[in-house]
Amino acid sequence: MSLYNFKKIAVVPTAKDFIDIILSKTQRKTPTVVHKHYKITRIRAFYIRKVKFTQQNFHDRLSRIIQEFPKLDDVHPFYADLMNVLYDKDHYKLGLGQLNTARHLIDNVAKDYVRLLKFGDSLYRCKQLKRAALGRMATIMKRQSANLTYLEQVRQHLSRLPSIDPYTRTIIICGFPNVGKSSFINKITRADVEVQPYAFTTKSLYVGHTDYKYLRWQVIDTPGILDHPLEERNVIEMQAVTALAHLRAAILYFIDPSEQCGHSIEEQISLFESIKPLFSNKPLIVVLNKMDVIKPEELAPNKRALIEELEATCAKGNLVNADTNSELRTVPVMRMSTVTEVGVQEVKIEACERLLGHRVTEKMRTKKVDGILNRLHVAVPSPRDNKARPPVLPPGVQEKREKKAERESRKRKLEREIELEQGDDYVLDLQKNYSEIAEEERHDPIPEFWEGHNIADYIDPDIFDKLAELEKEEELRVAGGMYAVPKIELDETMKEIRELARQIRNKKAILKDESRLVKQSTKPVMPRTSRARDRDRSTTKLRDQMEKLGVDMSDTKQANFTKTRSRSRSQSAPVAKRARVDSRARSVSRPARDEQGVKDVAMQKRAKNLAHVAIARKTKKMGLKGEADRFIGTKKPKHLFAGKRGVGKTDRR
Repeated sequence: MSLYNFKKIAVVPTAKDFIDIILSKTQRKTPTVVHKHYKITRIRAFYIRKVKFTQQNFHDRLSRIIQEFPKLDDVHPFYADLMNVLYDKDHYKLGLGQLNTARHLIDNVAKDYVRLLKFGDSLYRCKQLKRAALGRMATIMKRQSANLTYLEQVRQHLSRLPSIDPYTRTIIICGFPNVGKSSFINKITRADVEVQPYAFTTKSLYVGHTDYKYLRWQVIDTPGILDHPLEERNVIEMQAVTALAHLRAAILYFIDPSEQCGHSIEEQISLFESIKPLFSNKPLIVVLNKMDVIKPEELAPNKRALIEELEATCAKGNLVNADTNSELRTVPVMRMSTVTEVGVQEVKIEACERLLGHRVTEKMRTKKVDGILNRLHVAVPSPRDNKARPPVLPPGVQEKREKKAERESRKRKLEREIELEQGDDYVLDLQKNYSEIAEEERHDPIPEFWEGHNIADYIDPDIFDKLAELEKEEELRVAGGMYAVPKIELDETMKEIRELARQIRNKKAILKDESRLVKQSTKPVMPRTSRARDRDRSTTKLRDQMEKLGVDMSDTKQANFTKTRSRSRSQSAPVAKRARVDSRARSVSRPARDEQGVKDVAMQKRAKNLAHVAIARKTKKMGLKGEADRFIGTKKPKHLFAGKRGVGKTDRR
């Protein structure tokens, strides 16, 4: 069985809104321009698409509504009966069934008109067939107006139902109206149920949650049940009957001995007897409420006799079938007052314990428990000769435990441990650990003033006399030569060494300054040729040096060594003009750029192939036009780029 989250059901629109939503979606999501000069196949496809799209939208929307509403055969019997009580399951199924029929009718209409559209011979006929198809679909949906309205009301009511989990641990509170059920659930849970001094204040099921033994429990407050036949009970009472019948829970039946609820004790016990079949196989507790008003011992004899008879009957276990389950054999009768809160927690604990025991017993009867029990088996030997056999620990283990306990006792507790132990009563006190101060003086406050003086600014009155004595002692030490440094006489060698060291330090400092100036200088670097002239180098000197080294330089005497000269400003104009003409002629005769530095034709071809590959990588992968491409591709015309166009021809389409 599936668990439904009724709050996730989508809103069901009215018939008019339903049609508007679908038709507007068709207009937005399908093409809207068609002309009579188009091919007839294109015109047919245009209108067939609109019919099919509309049919599919109707189909999807109706399918979603049908699937999201709970199916009474799939949900838990508690929810199925509750929906039957609230909405009448025949009416509910009829509403969903008619929507299903409408979905099939819309599918058939679309199928028929698509078949007719395939034979349309003009734009006009195709358009009329499309209008007829959409009109018939809209008419079918208009006829579902009442069903859609009904299902929307059901959805709104379902979303307001409390979230009751039929499989979790549950406590159900039942009884006559105004016996204190809502007050009890307000005491043990965080629910805020309305409490008033008149009957039927609670008109629906209320759910609260509480904790016990680190487990979550749901507590259900049911509307009051009146004592009359089942078929005569109204919707409010039938909700309580449904909860009692289908939820596996502990039942708390409330009785008001003071009869302030407006019903006598006889009527309350009679109701208890009439609905006891609903309590079969459920832990049950009878609660006598309003003990602050009157106690059973203070009742009239005839009414006290009824209470005593009820207690005796519950103790014998006649109210439930004899069962091996110990939680179902007897029914405890407990006393409580929600005003003074006497017995409230005891009733809650008893109900939780009985329900836990009942659930364990029920699980033990299933087949699944065998696999769990076989995993773990605890052997408990039975006594044989009435001799006590206490557990024996080896001496080594006992000695280790004693040493550990001794260490623990000697170890000082941390402030954090003391804080965890004392909780809210903890007060931080660091002065208790001042071992160098006497215990009776540890917590003495430090005074701000002492004998008329501020402690922070306190000065010894004899401080200046003591300072004068110290200064006199220091003068005597200086006069006696205690701090004098002995003079060392240097010989001639040491003086030379010191002078040399001083010169070296000065030279280093000069070199550092020069290098710093050279590095930071912004002047242009001197050409190499100029530096060579500055160093006074010549071919004659070079030849002499090489001959001294044993190299034969006789073949170089007729060598033509040329020396470049810079053109002086005094050079005549015709000579300059002739030089320019010669240089232009030389530049014209210079080989092509792709042939420079190439040995042969094969190497030239290989270089061209490499260049072609490099350019192709740019043009293909990067989308560039060439090596120097900085071009941004042609943009769209403005009217196409902005999605707007003026009045004019559209032949370009």
